[in-house]
Amino acid sequence: MDIKKILDKVERTQTPEVHKVAVAYSGGLDSALGIELLRRKYKAKEIVSITVDVGQGEEEIEESKAKAVELGIDPIWVHAKEEFTEKWIGMAIQANSDYLGYPVSTSMTRQLIAKKVAELAVAHGCDSILEGSSGKGNDQYRMHNVFKIFAPHLEILVPVRDFDLTRLEEMELCQKWGVLVTEQLTGGDDKTMWCRSIASGAIDLNQELPDDIWMWYRPPELAQDTASIVELKFEKGIPVALNGEDMPLGDIVPELNAIGGRNAIGKIDMFEDGIMDLKSRELYEAPAAAIILKLHGDLEQFCLTKDEIQFKKMVDQKWAYLVYHGMAYHPLKEDLDAFIEKSQAVVNGRYKVKLYKGNVDILERESDTGLFYPEIRSIKSEGFDQRMCSDAAHIRGLPFEILAKRNEGLTS
Repeated sequence: MDIKKILDKVERTQTPEVHKVAVAYSGGLDSALGIELLRRKYKAKEIVSITVDVGQGEEEIEESKAKAVELGIDPIWVHAKEEFTEKWIGMAIQANSDYLGYPVSTSMTRQLIAKKVAELAVAHGCDSILEGSSGKGNDQYRMHNVFKIFAPHLEILVPVRDFDLTRLEEMELCQKWGVLVTEQLTGGDDKTMWCRSIASGAIDLNQELPDDIWMWYRPPELAQDTASIVELKFEKGIPVALNGEDMPLGDIVPELNAIGGRNAIGKIDMFEDGIMDLKSRELYEAPAAAIILKLHGDLEQFCLTKDEIQFKKMVDQKWAYLVYHGMAYHPLKEDLDAFIEKSQAVVNGRYKVKLYKGNVDILERESDTGLFYPEIRSIKSEGFDQRMCSDAAHIRGLPFEILAKRNEGLTS
């Protein structure tokens, strides 16, 4: 690749005049290059780098700190792991979060990070914000929307998009300018405890996947040969205890990631329809999400009425759509939150499940707020006098009798 052409492209691109710039800094390739571009191209007078811990793990945090030293910056650290876990993941569970097969996660972290960065940018008197999205992905929209809510007057800089840089061109620039690159997979690795995105937007159609790309998940042939028995207790739709021990959600999820991953649970390989309605092949691993969302959905079937379940499916679908599409702070999302939270008052219960070679088999269920009453419904019990239903069946059949009369008229 011709580095001279890349440098020429950067040089030709017009940039706005900025003075004090807040940077959403993760330590990844995009944000690190953004810091260097602020110095070399934008000629920023002051850089306020901000790193938000949303539970990406100690390894990634330490790597980010080491790269900050290399870049000569001292980021402001925002500790939002508990907020992400208790509020965002908690609501994602209550909403059975699923966007066409993906347990929404990156879309949540991006918007939480954007809010924190925007608020600090305003507090520090910045005139602009820089973030590392590409022009082919979803995050540019998510970050932009949130910036405009919480810092509407600030200039938004998205250099990867605005300089039209490919991933390989970014790496060439970093090498030229001495910016440390630690990325092992093209496309990067976005990790939270709820879901890990692997090489987003860079996986080819029939690309073979090596076994060593996974953090938690083990393929069936490498998974443990004995099943794991797990008990999970829910209160108001949220897991509150694992194997009989009360613990916060922030401890339950990592433990289930480890247990589920060992049992070949949590691999997602899918076509994803992004915000621009363009398909990409995406890889995720989310063992805890796979287990929790399956059990939560079953528990709702146990505890909610038929009408609540059917209506809530529409609400959940819209909730996932809004969050995925960068609308987490839209008024409708807040309205849906209220409905979802209210519905969870009776979603309480305990599950015992067997995890084995990719399967989550429910062994036991119990709930003090469930609506399953076999003494009334079961064909094995007397329950009620079945003859009472004769007239009810006749009434319910009248519309079909009328349809038959009409059909006779149409064919005569």
